[in-house]
Amino acid sequence: MWWFFAIHSYWQRRSKQAWSLAIDRNVGEDPRLEIFKKEWFAGKDCLDIGCNQGLVTIGLAMKFVCRSILGVDIDKGLIETANWNLRRISRTGNVAPESAKVHNSSDSTTHSCREEVVSEMPNGNISKHEQPDLFEIISFRSENFVQSTHRYTERYDTIMCLSVTKWIHLNWGDDGITTLFVKIWSLLRPGGIFIMEPQPWTSYRKNRLVSEVAKENFNDICIYPEKFREILLDKVGFRSAEVITNRLVGSVAGFDRPIEVYYK
Repeated sequence: MWWFFAIHSYWQRRSKQAWSLAIDRNVGEDPRLEIFKKEWFAGKDCLDIGCNQGLVTIGLAMKFVCRSILGVDIDKGLIETANWNLRRISRTGNVAPESAKVHNSSDSTTHSCREEVVSEMPNGNISKHEQPDLFEIISFRSENFVQSTHRYTERYDTIMCLSVTKWIHLNWGDDGITTLFVKIWSLLRPGGIFIMEPQPWTSYRKNRLVSEVAKENFNDICIYPEKFREILLDKVGFRSAEVITNRLVGSVAGFDRPIEVYYK
C-alpha cells in the first residue's frame, strides 16, 4: 500500500500549490482562450479534464456560451474551490478579483496537474443581462478520470486536457495515458474534438522525483510525449489532427507549449 500513501501525499502537496499559468501582466485573459475557436464550444457539450480551480472552465462558458461544460479533477479541495469560484463569478461577472489577476509559477517547482490562469475576462465586468446562467451551464465533479468506475451516460462535442498528461503519465504510467486517450475517444460524439496541451519530456524529467511512484513510472515510460500523435491517430482512431499554436502570446518560458486538436 506504500504507493497509495505516496500518491495521496503528492496530491495533498498539490492542493496547497498556487495553480496558475504564468502570463505577462499586460495580457487580460488566459492566452489559450484567445486561440480557441468559438465553434468548438458555442452551444456544445464540453468536458474539461483536470479542471483545477475551474477558472478556464468558467472562462470558456462565459466567453463562448457552451450548452454544458463539466470540469473534473482528482483533488476534492480544488473542486470545492472551483464551485466557490463559480458562485463568486456568477455574482460578480469577474473571473478573478483585481488582486489575483496574475500569479507567476514555474513548472520546475510547481507540482500542479493543471497550471491555471487567474485573470479577468477581456471586457472586465459582465452585466447581469448579458451574463448567461452559469449554474445552468457549468458543473464540477471530483474524480480520478483515469481510474474512475463512474459510468458516463453523457457524450461530448469537445473534450479538453490542458497541461495534465504529464501528471497522469507520471502517476499511472503508459497504461494510464493510454486509458486516458481511449476513454476520451469513447466519450466524444462523431465529429467531436479533443484539445490537448501536452508537457514535453524535459518537464517530466524535472518533476520525476515528486513521489516514489512518479520516479518508478518515469523510468518505465516507453510512450514519450512526441509519440502521442501517432498513438491517437494510428491506435486510438482519431481521423486527423492539427497544431493550433506553437507559442502562446503572453506566456513565459516553460509555458509556451504547443496545443493540438484531434478530430474524431
